[in-house]
Amino acid sequence: MLENLQKYRIILASQSPRRRELLAATGIPFSVRVLPDIDESYPDTLPTSQIAQHIACQKAQAYRPQMEDDELLITADTIVVLDNNVLGKPVDEHDARRMLHQLSGRTHQVITGVCLTAVHCQRAFSVETDVTFATLTEEEIDYYVTHFHPMDKAGSYGIQEWIGHIGVTRLSGSYFNVMGLPVQRIYTELKLF
Repeated sequence: MLENLQKYRIILASQSPRRRELLAATGIPFSVRVLPDIDESYPDTLPTSQIAQHIACQKAQAYRPQMEDDELLITADTIVVLDNNVLGKPVDEHDARRMLHQLSGRTHQVITGVCLTAVHCQRAFSVETDVTFATLTEEEIDYYVTHFHPMDKAGSYGIQEWIGHIGVTRLSGSYFNVMGLPVQRIYTELKLF
């Protein structure tokens, strides 16, 4: 399968256990490489639809100097957008509760940008999914934040966790994109390398 990739060693540049799990489910062999302290800033003027892809490409640039000729690097970034505002990772439990209150009873967008980089070729894209939450009670939000500690998740939630099971009423697009890696689109793009 994907015989065109046999000339590459696939590298996933991510600390996320969810991204590792999702890429592994495709059956594509890969290893993980993580560089510390990669700049994830973006220009204030950048439209929200382009932020995740911009950051994914910025991450790829940080890895380029140490890439070997036979490596194909996968970098990604996921953001949550509500009313054209980016909800990043919460700084503390209070911030997580604030974000979940904002998402409660509303539809937001989850955008994952992906950059596939080889020494002489690069492909970048983003995938957007609309997610609608039911109205969440204070008790539900407190329970989730206290028991699941969503400090490492954009928008303060993981759809694969309890809050996704009890709170998400509608999804338009890729579920796996909301988890952090649009594996179907990545698989399709890898066919083109």
